[in-house]
Amino acid sequence: MFSGSIPALVTPFRNGEVDEAAFRNLVSWQIAEGSSALVPCGTTGESATLSYDEHYRVISLCIEEAAGRVPVIAGCGSNDTATAVRHMAFAKSEGAAAALVVAPYYNRPNQDGIYAHYAHLAEKCDLPIILYNVPGRTVTDLLPETVAKLSAIPSIVGIKDASGNLARVGTHRLGCGTDFCQLSGNDDMALGFNASGGVGCISVTANVAPRLCAEFQKACLDDDYALARTLNDALHPLHGALFSDASPGPTKYALTRILSDFPSELRLPMTPAGEASRRAVDAALEHARLI
Repeated sequence: MFSGSIPALVTPFRNGEVDEAAFRNLVSWQIAEGSSALVPCGTTGESATLSYDEHYRVISLCIEEAAGRVPVIAGCGSNDTATAVRHMAFAKSEGAAAALVVAPYYNRPNQDGIYAHYAHLAEKCDLPIILYNVPGRTVTDLLPETVAKLSAIPSIVGIKDASGNLARVGTHRLGCGTDFCQLSGNDDMALGFNASGGVGCISVTANVAPRLCAEFQKACLDDDYALARTLNDALHPLHGALFSDASPGPTKYALTRILSDFPSELRLPMTPAGEASRRAVDAALEHARLI
């Protein structure tokens, strides 16, 4: 259903407000550069700092600007199940292709609670769901046996896996079937993830290097791993540099180096990338021949 390079889009802010013009330009640039789908309002989009109205406006803007050229996978996660239902209903009404739904955070539900959360979402809204497992942020881990159980629900079609455990790709293939869409949530592991059976990446780096990321993912999908390794070598320092300070600070800084008049502003508690991080980003951009 989904594959290739899928940027988890940053949300540009200017003077404390969503910069709609900058966001539209980002969306169009991503499509022109070869991104295969778009994710607004994920973690990289600072969704935790968006009001409901802003969250929904960003989703609407993305769908409007994409205009059917690529699918939009709307960030719809919440640690409150009722809120996630509300997000999904809105995304469906606007024409999103799917919802990216992070495992409930902070509450720390057990596996039964996680299953019940997703099953309830699927019952209340038939928008396709991509599970999102990122235990480094949520504390809870969406275990493979729970993923396998959830994959039996028809509208749960895939997973963004940021567990950092590459062995899970094979485990998910056996538990969920080969048609279950597995997308990496870690750019620096995407090569091994795809070789193990993944079909793409919901990517931070693709914000900054969309064409290189798209070419890398195509090489993987074509089983041309010699080319994929070469492209991965070009991208590898950037993967690290974009997490050399709290994300998405380094990514927004990198975008100011690449796109004209792109705002670097973040919302508290996020702060701009520090000097060492900026130096790392600059060096990585030069290594990838992006500047």
